[in-house]
Amino acid sequence: MKLFATSQIAGIDKYTIEHEPISDIDLMERAASRLVDWILHHAEPDQHMLFFAGPGNNGGDALAAARMLAWALPGIDVFIMDLGKELSGSAAINLERLQQQNRTQISYIAEDSSLPEIQPTDWVIDGLFGSGLSRPLQGLPSRIVKHINASRAKVVAIDIPSGLMGEDNRENDRDSIIRAEVTLTFQFPKISFLLPENDPFTGNWLVQDIGLHPDAIEQTETHYYYVEHKAAQGLLKDRRTFAHKGTFGHALLIAGSYGKMGAAVLASRGCLRSGVGLLTTHIPRLGYSILQNSIPEAMASIDQSDLIFTQNPDLTPFDAIGIGPGLDTKCNTGKGFQRMLEEETKRPMVIDADGLNLLARNPEWLKLLPPETILTPHPGEFARLTRPVECGYERLQLALEYAATHGVVLVLKGAYTAIACPDGTCWFNSTGNPGMATAGSGDVLTGILLGLLAQGYSAKDAAVLGVYLHGLAADLAIKESSQEALLSGDITQYMGKAFAALKDS
Repeated sequence: MKLFATSQIAGIDKYTIEHEPISDIDLMERAASRLVDWILHHAEPDQHMLFFAGPGNNGGDALAAARMLAWALPGIDVFIMDLGKELSGSAAINLERLQQQNRTQISYIAEDSSLPEIQPTDWVIDGLFGSGLSRPLQGLPSRIVKHINASRAKVVAIDIPSGLMGEDNRENDRDSIIRAEVTLTFQFPKISFLLPENDPFTGNWLVQDIGLHPDAIEQTETHYYYVEHKAAQGLLKDRRTFAHKGTFGHALLIAGSYGKMGAAVLASRGCLRSGVGLLTTHIPRLGYSILQNSIPEAMASIDQSDLIFTQNPDLTPFDAIGIGPGLDTKCNTGKGFQRMLEEETKRPMVIDADGLNLLARNPEWLKLLPPETILTPHPGEFARLTRPVECGYERLQLALEYAATHGVVLVLKGAYTAIACPDGTCWFNSTGNPGMATAGSGDVLTGILLGLLAQGYSAKDAAVLGVYLHGLAADLAIKESSQEALLSGDITQYMGKAFAALKDS
């Protein structure tokens, strides 16, 4: 799915009205009907609802939805924010229709008005401001938002929580943004929904398809994408009848140190479960029995050191290299990593964990990386690679700049993991759950990415597909367990079901 800036979405709306063709008021009716369908499926028959409508099209959506719901629910109250000028356009038409229906109580809230009482058992439908907002709320709008947030009522936001901007909220007033439990957003999630600092405002967001014109969506250019089932499915390669283990590549994983052999084991399992033909895991000498007993499918390459990685094996047999899980950052490990980078300039590579920490200490090594090397930092590791940031939006922009400058594919791990590519595109992942916030989850991902690289996937495709499968396996695992009890090893166990689910149309 393409993602767009809010200004671009307004252009797609306009194109739809002109080329479907459909009037603005009828497009608003279509949007309102999607809201009403969701509300009727989730609200009790006697649910009391308070609709708050602003002066623009977002307010028009709220008025239209209130009118439709008034036929089905008895307790509908409508409050219109009075900013000193009358409603216009489609919002005015919907107000007139609501008044003619005469089934709801309509009140106006002016600057000197007292605010309506809201019970914790009420539902508040937020239609104050839409995605076109470009400055923080002040005055009466801010006062209404703070009143709603303090009510403890269930808040359902129309398209976007009022006060939240569609992309950059660094200069916003966080106290003047609606804190919704559910956001019913039209056609596309807004980019700000995918950033961690905005989760308290959006709550559980759900996309409502309102039938915007496919030609407009196709023709509108963007750098942002949201990876869903069909997109990930389209990346998956077929496995031919006469294929053999050599067909699917030979991966080298350099991982583990004394006390951290679990990382090597988890990454190895992730790699093998990704479909790779052969895996050699290079480990310290004292990790030999651990690896051989834990993963008989992996071959072992033994370092000259008992405790740490110091020197890579001959790289000739391998199709891709992964390095970092449980590696440690001791001096001799850093020297071994540098020598490997100086030796290897062509094979696809994925670097994680202590490999990233070594890069952060030695940024001059970045120029030694093979083209489109995959880096997989969590926010803390990324801050060490670059600099600390104040929010997710700043981190995202820095990630895009970093990927383009250094020619790497940057997998910025977290909810909606963002994959920043050298071509300037950014791919947000749709799978995964908070249960993945557990030790070893990133090691498994490194193994999956390594296995896909060894099978001949491009760095971008490996990152997009691997991150999707990693999250999907975790989603399938918690269906039979829970987020709290999820272990990283469970993700590897459900990789087979993740591949099977991805192949389903």
